[in-house]
Amino acid sequence: MMRDFDNDGGRMVFGGMHACDIADEFGTPVYVTDESILRENYRRIWEAFNRHMETDIHYACKANTNLAVLRILEQEGSGIDAVSIGEVLTCLRAGYSPDRIIFTGVNVGDQELREVAETGVMINIDSFSEMERLAELCPNASEQKVSIRITPGVGSGHGAKVITGNKGSKFGIPMNEVLNAYIRANDLGFDIRGIHAHIGSGGQTVEPFIDLMQILIDTSNAVSDAIGVGLEFIDMGGGIGVPYKPNEEEMDVEELSMTLTDMIAEESEVSRLIVEPGRYIVCDSTILLTRCVDVKDAGTKKYVGVDAGFNTLVRPAFYDSYHHVAIANKFNRACTGRYDIVGPVCETGDYLAHDRVLPDPEEGDLIAVYDAGAYGFSMSSRYNSRPLCGEVLVNEGRAELIREAENMEDLWRHQIVPGRLER
Repeated sequence: MMRDFDNDGGRMVFGGMHACDIADEFGTPVYVTDESILRENYRRIWEAFNRHMETDIHYACKANTNLAVLRILEQEGSGIDAVSIGEVLTCLRAGYSPDRIIFTGVNVGDQELREVAETGVMINIDSFSEMERLAELCPNASEQKVSIRITPGVGSGHGAKVITGNKGSKFGIPMNEVLNAYIRANDLGFDIRGIHAHIGSGGQTVEPFIDLMQILIDTSNAVSDAIGVGLEFIDMGGGIGVPYKPNEEEMDVEELSMTLTDMIAEESEVSRLIVEPGRYIVCDSTILLTRCVDVKDAGTKKYVGVDAGFNTLVRPAFYDSYHHVAIANKFNRACTGRYDIVGPVCETGDYLAHDRVLPDPEEGDLIAVYDAGAYGFSMSSRYNSRPLCGEVLVNEGRAELIREAENMEDLWRHQIVPGRLER
């Protein structure tokens, strides 16, 4: 079920603090992460899989790359799934050693590929072109650890824009070319370690993962026969969903882990599994706090205008995603009407929630947007020349700033007006 939070006399409590106090201290809009939830989520999935088989949890950091979040997960023992040189360098900055990072890029240019290889991290090869160019860029291919990403023909996710494993996807090497890819990687002298696939983001049922695992097992066995090298690991990617709605069922990670690890143990010689959760670890650890600045009755619809728009949280506008909302300073009030929660961006599509039942909203109320830790800040923008908001970490009643909110000078910092235009 979707995580809910304590109520103290009508005030929402998050991380041992009143949400209103956090907003008063740090301003709005602001992302707020509860450290204890973050650690709890990581430990839950680590224990679920490692109870049955040695499993490395590699956090898919594209979900949230705040250095404090990364540092917490590094302390917990997490590895990293990175998709850009920027993510690799950010994780190294947060304290991860290269051997705990796997780079899984797509359409990677030579400059980025060279920089990634120089860091010493393992590379998940996405195409024949990338493989050949990597061989040219590496002074000694035998020192470059690689895995190969396959396109399994199995897709899953909360929407068409996040399904990655289906046939014809831009991600990975098609099934009919996989054996040739491993043979070529072996001929080039790479240190081949594993096989990888990812079916999509936000899957809520076990069945697509079972289908994926069968393909990975069968393919890994065929690869071992073809090149005479036993693969060290199977990497099933991420995509484990979370409940965003109050009555939505959550993924049964106990069933998922037991089923998949049993399949590997019974049908292959592979001894290690890698799982790459992102959303599952960070999503419900974070809320977005935004202030009501306007209430409008448009006749056919009522609006609650807030100071966060799709520049702050783009998922509702981009994916038509659902995020639960509540008025944090009226947490025990009866709901009296239906409202759309809309932002200050000059676009009709700028909304955070449609048709939500709320207590009577007033200017100055604090709106809490749930489940904002995954792809919230990391997908935010400066559209309409609005600076990026701040981020706060709370833990057992203590709040700490972990990202300063930008100001207008930050927006102009790297812009240059040619001198001839100043005359």
